[in-house]
Amino acid sequence: MIRSLHISNYALISQINIDFSEGLNIITGETGAGKSIILGALGLLLGGRADLRAVRDSGAKSIIEATFAIDGHGTIERLLREADLDMLPGECILRRELSPGGRSRAFINDTPVGLATLRDVAMRLVDIHSQHQNLLISDPAYQLRIIDSLAGNDALLEDYRAAYAAYRKALKAYTDTRESIRRSQSDAEYLQFQYDRLVELNLKAGEQESLERERDILGNITEIKERVAAVSEPLSGRSGCALALLSEAASACETLASGVGEAAGDSEDEAHGAGLRALAERLQSARIELRDIADSLQAFDNSLQADPGRLEEVEERLSELYSLEMKHHVESSEALIELRDRLGEQLKDLNDSENVLSELETKARRAKKEAMLLAQKLSDLRAATAESFAEMLKTRAMPLGMPNLRCEVALTKDKLGPDGADRIEFLFAFNKNQALTPVGGTASGGEISRLMLCIKSIVAEKMELPSIIFDEVDTGVSGDIAQRMAEMMSQIGRKIQVITITHLPGVAAHGHRHFKVYKEDDESATHTYIRALSEAERAPELALMLSGSATDPAAIANAKALLKKAKA
Repeated sequence: MIRSLHISNYALISQINIDFSEGLNIITGETGAGKSIILGALGLLLGGRADLRAVRDSGAKSIIEATFAIDGHGTIERLLREADLDMLPGECILRRELSPGGRSRAFINDTPVGLATLRDVAMRLVDIHSQHQNLLISDPAYQLRIIDSLAGNDALLEDYRAAYAAYRKALKAYTDTRESIRRSQSDAEYLQFQYDRLVELNLKAGEQESLERERDILGNITEIKERVAAVSEPLSGRSGCALALLSEAASACETLASGVGEAAGDSEDEAHGAGLRALAERLQSARIELRDIADSLQAFDNSLQADPGRLEEVEERLSELYSLEMKHHVESSEALIELRDRLGEQLKDLNDSENVLSELETKARRAKKEAMLLAQKLSDLRAATAESFAEMLKTRAMPLGMPNLRCEVALTKDKLGPDGADRIEFLFAFNKNQALTPVGGTASGGEISRLMLCIKSIVAEKMELPSIIFDEVDTGVSGDIAQRMAEMMSQIGRKIQVITITHLPGVAAHGHRHFKVYKEDDESATHTYIRALSEAERAPELALMLSGSATDPAAIANAKALLKKAKA
């Protein structure tokens, strides 16, 4: 249950703290006092969308925090453990913060969490029923959620959805492959022609680059030979060339070294002779290296032979390559090789397409069968739950001014979908000899309010939900019916915590604890506050709701009678 609620800097609320009790908690207040603001703040704790316009002071953040008692609620503790969240002894704290800059943050036990995690935990702690939710009673998806909640189908539904997703994936693989094969088979001859042409070309990696170099040489052989000659002539092609001069220098250095050596008379002269001999050897080495360079140039020059026939062959080969590259929108022979290999794989797959398609079809059929088995289990559980739910709903609703009520939950088979293979519809008849019809077309606003109160009470008890909040669920009813609805909420409050926002004094009188929401103005702004009423303050508050005056003697007497009757 909700132990306490703190709201600060939110809409008209500067700061309020509310300590709720067990049983039936009543919240009353004049229209516009701010009851819906409190409800909106609670909605944020349930993962609702944040409206940053609700931040009261743009210089500070809004904070909504609630402390829940979770003793005996193993599901909550399991969820916290699975989310790797800190455990607090017997309680769980949810907090939502809205910053002026537009950022929204959520916390569970002071640990930051995503909105999905906050929502998963909060929906198992409290349920808020507001007036607009009355429209949900005619929504098939909402009706199905009710039956699944009562049937305890969470784990089975999760298994089914996984199986259904696997089936859809397998079916898509089969249909996509079938369509691909159909398209490919219609183009099979063309694919084979393309593949054969690429195979015939006998492509080799790097071939295009090599051919382009050879073409450049063959097409410019005269110019290239001239350039080679320009390099080799200074080296060895004439008298006074580099090789001749280097040879002379080497010989002279050797002669010099020999002369110094013969005249050597001391150690210094011997060192000079050794140094000159080393230089002569280096000159000889340089001459040999230069000779090798000259020979290489000559060999290269000799290899350069004009060959018009070869040039024609190279250009024809390149023309073939360029033509296919343009046709297939690629830029190299390597890309053509990749295309050839890919076409080969496609043709291979086509040749084996029947086997591939058969295997995929078998997988899809197997996946569908598994999904259908789980869907049938869901259907069986839903059918059993629907029958008992209809009976419980009738039993609870009949005393609320609907003595002739008949209800039925119609389940019909449908194709497989995300939630199973069932189509659901709640059917009601409110009068004798009236045919069962969908609730949206026959029920009045008051009847829908009473039905929703009964549905919520059944769901809350079956799911062992710690708290439930009713926002003016008594709208459209009055008198004896309102009294009976109040008694039902009080009875629900003996099992779980109930918080009810009401305008009816007969309902408010049944509260185990009564809170009043009110507004006050100061010099600069309007503020919303809430406070718990003492027993002595309850009668004047009910009198105010009855007559508009908290001091009217007749209203006070009526209020006291309502309180006495509620206690009885």
